[in-house]
Amino acid sequence: MSNIEDFLTAFEEEEIISAIRKAESSTSGEIRIHIEHSTKLDPTERAMEVFHFLKMDNTKLQNGVLIYVAVDTRVFVIYGDKGINDVVSQSFWDSTKDVMQSHFKANRFKQGLIEGVLKAGQQLEEHFPWIHGDTNELPNEISKG
Repeated sequence: MSNIEDFLTAFEEEEIISAIRKAESSTSGEIRIHIEHSTKLDPTERAMEVFHFLKMDNTKLQNGVLIYVAVDTRVFVIYGDKGINDVVSQSFWDSTKDVMQSHFKANRFKQGLIEGVLKAGQQLEEHFPWIHGDTNELPNEISKG
């Protein structure tokens, strides 16, 4: 796939953004998705760079989750900040990645992203429930690079 604009339709992007809003409605946590062509870096290193670039490391409780996708190289990373990583097990990240990967292998990219967002939201809600006065610290949008 040579164009990241072709990865998801505008309607699919809106459905994913709706899932982000739903996932964040009961938590102070933040979820973002970043899509780009490819990376020459190790995908996890690139996800860390994007995480910092999007200022996801500036959340008050260090509870941001980034889903990074490199379309052409067919890799993705789920990257959680220190706050969320300290309270969830590696098996949670692995099972979330497995669910997403099964959808991606069947070219159901929208569904894979939605499942990943909602699973992350459940863990964020459990460990970082929304408290009166919490504000949405980051935009609910899909960034592209």
